[in-house]
Amino acid sequence: MSFYTVARNCLGGLFRVLYRTQITGKENEPVEGPVLVCANHLSNHDVIVLGASLKRPVRFFAKAELFRIPVVAQLVKALGAFPVDRGVAASSSAALKTTISLLEQGEMVGIYPQGTRHIGVDPRNTPVKGGVGMAAYHSKATILPVLIRTKSWKMGLFRRTYVTIGKPIPFEELNMTGHRGADFLKASEYIFQKITDMIPDDIPCPEPAEKTDVH
Repeated sequence: MSFYTVARNCLGGLFRVLYRTQITGKENEPVEGPVLVCANHLSNHDVIVLGASLKRPVRFFAKAELFRIPVVAQLVKALGAFPVDRGVAASSSAALKTTISLLEQGEMVGIYPQGTRHIGVDPRNTPVKGGVGMAAYHSKATILPVLIRTKSWKMGLFRRTYVTIGKPIPFEELNMTGHRGADFLKASEYIFQKITDMIPDDIPCPEPAEKTDVH
């Protein structure tokens, strides 16, 4: 039994209590095969919440700096994380190759269409990047959309966290006919739309904040 499995079995329940996690759509998680887990990104806590909410192990990017700290490096490696340099997008060559390699081995890999955290911001008002589309195009993996929702879109211990696991999106549904940047971005936007569509109707989408000139 892997360290990840042991840690999840021992700590998964505790994490769900600490984050007061309410999970819906568990039946939508594919039981096998390569899967790109795509979720909105609220906090560094997202990794813990997703890991505790899904049955299968999920591999995630982790800041390369963590792998330079001896004890921490061993822990994050054991938990299945793999390094990516700060500021390097998921679409970078090394990160993309690692993602595709893991998917070819039939694993689940977590990736955020937004590319970065948006704390306290309704995800419907955030931009996405083309990294997810690129990873999907090269891997042909199934996409699993997941919505992470909290009050005011801010995550923390003992704050109610809602995790909604959507229906899997087969690669063919992305209808990717090209492999340029615009094609990758269009696919990412489609995937992220599936995520935000799971936001309850009684949560109105706020108007985007107006930009002000900085002199």
